[in-house]
Amino acid sequence: MLRIGLTGGMGAGKSTVARILAECGGVIVDSDLIAREVVAPGSEGLAALVEAFGPGILTADGSLDRPALAAVAFADDAARATLNSITHPLVGKRTAELISAAPADAIVVQDIPLLVENGLAPLMNLVLIVDVDAETRIRRLAEFRGVTEADARARISAQATDEQRRAVADVLLDNSGPAGEVDATVHRLWEERLVPFERNLRTGTPAARGELRLVPHDPEWAAQAQRLIARLWVACGAAASRIDHIGSTAVPGLPAKDVLDLQVTVADLAAADGLRDALGAAGFPVKAHVTHDNPKPTEGDPEGTDIARWAKRLHGNADPGRLANVHIRVDGSPGQRFALAFRDWLRADAAAREEYLAVKREAAAKAAGLVGDAASEAYYAVKEPWFDAAYRRLLG
Repeated sequence: MLRIGLTGGMGAGKSTVARILAECGGVIVDSDLIAREVVAPGSEGLAALVEAFGPGILTADGSLDRPALAAVAFADDAARATLNSITHPLVGKRTAELISAAPADAIVVQDIPLLVENGLAPLMNLVLIVDVDAETRIRRLAEFRGVTEADARARISAQATDEQRRAVADVLLDNSGPAGEVDATVHRLWEERLVPFERNLRTGTPAARGELRLVPHDPEWAAQAQRLIARLWVACGAAASRIDHIGSTAVPGLPAKDVLDLQVTVADLAAADGLRDALGAAGFPVKAHVTHDNPKPTEGDPEGTDIARWAKRLHGNADPGRLANVHIRVDGSPGQRFALAFRDWLRADAAAREEYLAVKREAAAKAAGLVGDAASEAYYAVKEPWFDAAYRRLLG
């Protein structure tokens, strides 16, 4: 199943977006509702809170008096830690139960107000941020919820900033317009990105690349790469010694194909193969037909015939909205070292960037009008001789 994280600042209209996604067929897992459920009358959670904070946190009918609980539970760090130690495991357990009960082909939307604050973004396959500037949110809170301006500002200041939310946003949904304006955007997102993403994830299929062409450098590539890297760290854990953004998209100012290249460094190929399932579940299925880099001349192997030294595993991103290749290479192998050295060389040497750009443009021209493997073969046939020379210059 596909796990979507949905969040936004107070008053941004997150519940509106959740409703639209539910109408499309999404399975909504609402953290606020769960938090109330686990402390409902007669629940294990409410009993534990009473034991910890006393019967003064109950109303006359035996339900939780939330203002009374807040008065004692937020009095100091120790009391807050006690509250969290009771409620967080219960919320986590109930969340896991609801997700497990969803169909295998479900698109699960986890509505989490504090997704950013609690560092949960890397656990999701995709993060949607409902984006509205603070002043508009304050006005909406006063107009529609009766919240005073002072209270609204205080609550907003206690949450993540707009910049912090945007940093984790794979999709930024602008909901600053009139009611109903965002609906078409959400429906289009569902049909064009979320449904294909879920299908690719379920079938272990990397998202298909379109026409092979160069585009101007996008300043957002670096942030997009870091979001994918955060997910890769969750999937790889201790099996990875480093994860890097490599290739042309990692070089500021350099035009490139709109495909991010990321490199996971591991101890050996057994570790790389051991990551196959975890990466697939995280949204990075294997590209089974690629097992090694094109061999390049190396010391002791002048003809580049030692293919084992260039062995790697290649995965792709299942998300059609953010194409990416994930190269898994052994620490110290020629391919692993060259990927890093080549990136750093291009970042530091303007003349090298211009020379490489000329080669890339020639390669793109050769691939023009071709599709699939034919386009790739034409493209790389031009680039490989230049790469061979670059390898000898940097590591030969």
